[in-house]
Amino acid sequence: MKVTIFQYRLFHYRVRLFELMRERCQARGIELVLVHGQPYRDEIRKRDTGELSWATPVRNRYFPIEEKKDLCWQPMPRAARGSDLLVFMHENRLLANYWWMLRRALGFGPKVAFWGHGRDFQSRAPNGLRAKWKSLTLSWPDWWFAYTSLTETLLLDAGFDRERITVLDNAIDNQAFAADLAAVDDARLDALRAVFGLSEAHFVALYCGSLYQDKRLDVLFEACERVHRRHPAFRLLVAGDGALRGQVEAFCAARPWARALGVQYGVQKAALFRLARVSLCPGAIGLNILDAFVAGIPLMTRRDAKHGPEIAFLRHGENGLACKGETGDFADQLACLIEDREWLRRLGDGSRGSADHYSVDRMAERFVAGLTACLAASGARQGGRA
Repeated sequence: MKVTIFQYRLFHYRVRLFELMRERCQARGIELVLVHGQPYRDEIRKRDTGELSWATPVRNRYFPIEEKKDLCWQPMPRAARGSDLLVFMHENRLLANYWWMLRRALGFGPKVAFWGHGRDFQSRAPNGLRAKWKSLTLSWPDWWFAYTSLTETLLLDAGFDRERITVLDNAIDNQAFAADLAAVDDARLDALRAVFGLSEAHFVALYCGSLYQDKRLDVLFEACERVHRRHPAFRLLVAGDGALRGQVEAFCAARPWARALGVQYGVQKAALFRLARVSLCPGAIGLNILDAFVAGIPLMTRRDAKHGPEIAFLRHGENGLACKGETGDFADQLACLIEDREWLRRLGDGSRGSADHYSVDRMAERFVAGLTACLAASGARQGGRA
């Protein structure tokens, strides 16, 4: 059997996943083909493209329709012909999806699966036409590879068959970060404390991520102001870059208990997580929740922020906290963590325990198990091969 996965571009953080999937597919007698295009416009500057020697690159055709919106046609290369199953990202803009779904509906195409969120969790127009169209297409494929249990819930609410859903528990390769954490010794931590003016008595909180509006840095700043007035030993470290970098630097420059550090990578980033007792992100949560899990510290956020589907990984009161209110509740919960070290320890243990569950190895295993089940399943449509 032959499966082709289409990616409009290959992200570096997906390379390990596809390597593991290829190994597992070969063990099951499945030929796995990976087709990917190239980044476009603003994506080029991100420099987040990965490489796989066995993948098949194609030249996408992009059709700009707005300043930051476009349509994309991705061709099928010769290497993908004869596929029994095609896996596409569930995105409105990917025109090839519609062609292959039409072929499938007419009875002479291969099985088709979608992989994605199910909806745009961070959309500023959740009831707009794009969102409604995306919702309409939920029922189209033979199979769904859902990012998290939140996506599964959306699919079930739309009437999709539970037996044709594989929940992947979206993850990235955290082996490098775990190795970086292990490489941070006491001497490095002592040197950092000296640079930052920290002692063992200080309670260090860390924000690590992109600096843009949906991260709700306004809530972070006000909540930390309140906590510092209540607990003068509180310290805040902010690592990251983005549109709001100037605001972050101005805030920290006026407060000796806060530091803006810019983007941090590798062992430097790991050392910050070793210093911190808690990871703070009152706004959108995505895959950054996995950093907290691997570091074994709880993550604090707010329930009503514009989260990605990975917010499903956070279990309030077990491996982190999802505060129900705005600034006041966030500040109160953070202050309680400082005052109740046993509660902080329990949350840290829960966070550490979650790291093994949400791993790229498990995601690869789930993905290939879903591919196998989809290939074996009988369907109402009479499919063919690509």
